[in-house]
Amino acid sequence: MSIWLRQHGFALGSALIHLRKAPGSFLFNILVVAIALALPFTGLTLLNNVRPMSEQMSVDPELSVFMKQDTPREQAAGIAGSLRAVVKDAKIVFVPREKALEQLKDKSGLNDVISTLGENPLPDSYIIKLDAFQSAAEGAAIDGIADQMRALPGVESVQVDSAWVKRLAALLGVLRLALLLLAATLGTVVVAVVFNTIRLQVMTQREEILVSKLIGATDAYIHRPFYYSGALLGLCAGGVALGAVALALRPLNTAIAEFARLYASEFQLAPLEPLAMAGLLALSAGLGLVGALLSVQRHLARLN
Repeated sequence: MSIWLRQHGFALGSALIHLRKAPGSFLFNILVVAIALALPFTGLTLLNNVRPMSEQMSVDPELSVFMKQDTPREQAAGIAGSLRAVVKDAKIVFVPREKALEQLKDKSGLNDVISTLGENPLPDSYIIKLDAFQSAAEGAAIDGIADQMRALPGVESVQVDSAWVKRLAALLGVLRLALLLLAATLGTVVVAVVFNTIRLQVMTQREEILVSKLIGATDAYIHRPFYYSGALLGLCAGGVALGAVALALRPLNTAIAEFARLYASEFQLAPLEPLAMAGLLALSAGLGLVGALLSVQRHLARLN
């Protein structure tokens, strides 16, 4: 074990010495790889902040049944039995017009504007909560249920309130797929950059490698420093990319705070968890290692 550790320590030291000889080239490669990694890291951070909000939203289909303005309270309250006949297992909540007005005042903050209207402009209504969609056919059946409710006496309109939540979930699914494709594409770019960087190192150290082989150096002994160089390049670039994303969150949060304040919200973008950051750094180092491995296997084989 001590011999193995000593060999890897020597390989890491050799990689650092070579990088110190050409710091400008190494820093430029870090910048190129960091730019490629920053895009998927930013997308992952945004999705990680939006996902909890979408999970907290109810995706159960919900119907709002609005009565006609001139419908007597007794008739409006008595239509619950007819609604129950249409949707037997649903939860039906009657919302008097007075309660609806109070809720509007509490949520909108437009008390003065509403007060100038004089009489209450809101009708009595029902909130009907159904079970979540289990299939596309069940989702399409909601339109049929809404049509049956519109035909009931005294009903002015019926609105499906949870359809937008389904659209949001579908949109997040598309964004996740787009992020995955973007990450795969830019990951390939990272591997290509590291591949070319290690190729140049191999060409620069060609004579040194040939001399090492003549005195009995094994392939593993020769390959290890290049592997460490690729992994260090990926690791440093990942750290720079995460730092750039963290810095970008500050001006973004300033703009978001002003926008969220208009909706009485305190939403802010938060950086990734430390464990997630560690995973991304490991992934960055792994991409660098893959690029170095492919380059070493290809170009050192020619020297043999």
